[in-house]
Parts: sequence; C-alpha cells; structure tokens
Amino acid sequence: MTPAPTVEIALGDGVAAVDAATWDAFACPEAADGGPPADPFTTHRFLSALEHSGSVGPGTGWTPRPLIARRGGQVIGVAPLYLKSHSQGEYIFDHAWAHAYEAAGGRYYPKLQVAVPFTPATGRRLLVRPEDPAEGRAALLAGLSEVLHRSGLSSAHVTFCTAEEAEAGEAAGFLRRTTEQFHWENPGYASFDDFLAALSSRKRKMIRKERAAAAATGLRFRRLEGDALRPEHWDAFWRFYQDTGARKWGRPYLTREFFDIVHQTMRNDVLLVVAERDGTPIAGALNFKGRDTLFGRYWGAVERHPFLHFELCYYQAMDHAIAQGLSRVEAGAQGEHKIARGYLPREIHSLHEFADRTFRHAVADYLEAERRAVREDLVALADHGPFRHIAVEEQE
Repeated sequence: MTPAPTVEIALGDGVAAVDAATWDAFACPEAADGGPPADPFTTHRFLSALEHSGSVGPGTGWTPRPLIARRGGQVIGVAPLYLKSHSQGEYIFDHAWAHAYEAAGGRYYPKLQVAVPFTPATGRRLLVRPEDPAEGRAALLAGLSEVLHRSGLSSAHVTFCTAEEAEAGEAAGFLRRTTEQFHWENPGYASFDDFLAALSSRKRKMIRKERAAAAATGLRFRRLEGDALRPEHWDAFWRFYQDTGARKWGRPYLTREFFDIVHQTMRNDVLLVVAERDGTPIAGALNFKGRDTLFGRYWGAVERHPFLHFELCYYQAMDHAIAQGLSRVEAGAQGEHKIARGYLPREIHSLHEFADRTFRHAVADYLEAERRAVREDLVALADHGPFRHIAVEEQE
C-alpha cells in the first residue's frame, strides 16, 4: 500500500502566495452559488486591500505570513497569519499577558496571530476545503503549533474564530478563551416599529426619543452601496475616520489608499450610511455586508449632535437589515450601552498557545476563571435585556 502523502506547512509572503480562486474557495465556499460570502473579511480581496494599501506590512507591526498546508502538492488549508510586534488592532486583547511575561524576564513580542486585522467580527480563520474540513483544520492547527515551537516565539493566537474552530483547537491542545460581544438579532421583523413593539415600554420610548432627536437636526440620512458610492464619499469618510482614529487609537489603522481599493474591488460588499447637511456629508458609518449579517466597522463626524452616533451606527443598520431580510447586525467590539438598544451578548471564541509551559499553566488558570465570569455575565445581561416580558405586559 502506498503511504498517504505527508502534510507540508509553509509560510507565504502575503496573501498573493495563494491564488485568489483557491483562497476564496476555502474562505467562503457558500459564495460559489454567486451570492455574497458569509462575511467578506477573509476573502482574498479584503486581505489584499490591507496589504496593497500599506495598512499591514512594513512599519505597522502586522507582517503578513499566511499559513499554507499542502498534501501531495495540493493546498488543503490556509490561514491569515501575521507576525505581530504589538497587541494593537486585535480586540481580544492580551496586554496583561504580555506585561506579566515580560515582567518575569520573557520576551512576548513578536508573536503569531491568526486574525483579520482591525476586525472584531467572528468568522472562519482556518480556511479549508469544504468537503473535508476536519483534515484541513487539523493540519493548520498542527502547523501553527509547529511554527511556534520551531521559531522560538512566545505564543500563537487565533482570534474571533468560529465555535467549531474553537472546539477543534481545544481538542488539538490549544487554550480556549471565551469573551463576549453584542449583536442585534432579527427574527423576521416587518418594520422598525415591529422591533420596538418587542421592547419594554421604557426602552421603546427611549429609542423613539433618540431617533426623534437625530431627525430634528435637519440632517438627511442616506444608505449608499455599490455603484451609488462615489470617490467623493470616500474623501468625506476619510475625514470622519481620521477624527475617530486619532481620538481612539492615536492614529488611524487604515491608510487612505485602503478606501480607494475598497471602492475599486469591494464596493458591492459595503454599506455606507451618511448624514448630509445641504448635500454635504458631515458624518458617516461604514458597514461591510455578509450573506446574512451586516457588520458595523467605523464611524466619524465633523459635527457633534446628540444621538447621531446611535442613529447612524445602530438604528440605520437595523433599518437596513430589516429591509433586506438580514438576520443579524454586529456593531463591533465593546459597549454594554448597546443592550438598551436591542443588542444582546453573545459568546466570542479564540485560541491561544504558549511556548513556555509554566506561563501556559498560569494563562490556563486565568482563562478558566474568566470563562466562569463571562458565563455569569451573559446570564445577568440577558436577564436585564430591553425586551418586554409577556406576562408582565399582559398583567398591565
């Protein structure tokens, strides 16, 4: 009997190391029917836009080194792997681990990170052949562990992975981390008023008040996508993004060229919500579109108005999801204030491995305590959600 070919692991010098058709066949097999991907963030075009725009690469702390698994010369799995020299732009943060490791005399950076840069959205991270996902996942996880231990680096991380990938990673010996994020779910509302009817009276009044205040500004709200997007819209959004980036991170993560490339190659993947005064945009919120989900990413404004952020980032996104029959809106990382507006907590998964076994044991203990705390928090937050309790409403 001829033995099966062994799996070979290689690191590419960028996403171009794998042709776009092969990469996307693994990243978004559902798009083979001509429809959109589940999310666009691991597509070849999105990751290429980050690289070609200089948003990742030299000087950014994100060095693209995609992980490639081959058997018999055929690619069976790929992963968007980066060599990281810091922990910025990840949203499942390990700063405390880095500080503890370095305080003990270790060198935490650089590290290995399987992720979509600057994108706190759950999706596939271990991109494999749909006909045999288990083989590809096992090969990529084993390959990532091999690269870690041969390189002399401190750690390897897989962030915002799917629950199935987290289970596979845990079975392969990685540490599993559970955190939380807030998502809005659409069970089939016919209108925004249908959604409001599901809320408690107090939350319903609050949202109506916030939307009325935004409308009272006299601004015009527009939702732009596809060919309705023009270069001047990106000029305006760049101003908004720079303002937000400077206030939140010190400098924006994305370059101006990134938005030009998105316009050229991804405008059908984008929904841009703008607020205009006399035809001039003064605020905007950038969303990326998935097959069943709208992903809120960035926002900014050159005028300050009460509740404008909520209108552009939350309510307009929900309006769009209802109109298009989408089942979910993900509005990015953090923000318990989202609960009052209908966004409920959901578990988020990541995987972690460490070369230093003593440090690994310490992190494992921390993660066990963190998981218990997150589960308790999820239950508590769900119990205090904005949706009305039918029994109480009937008694009233």
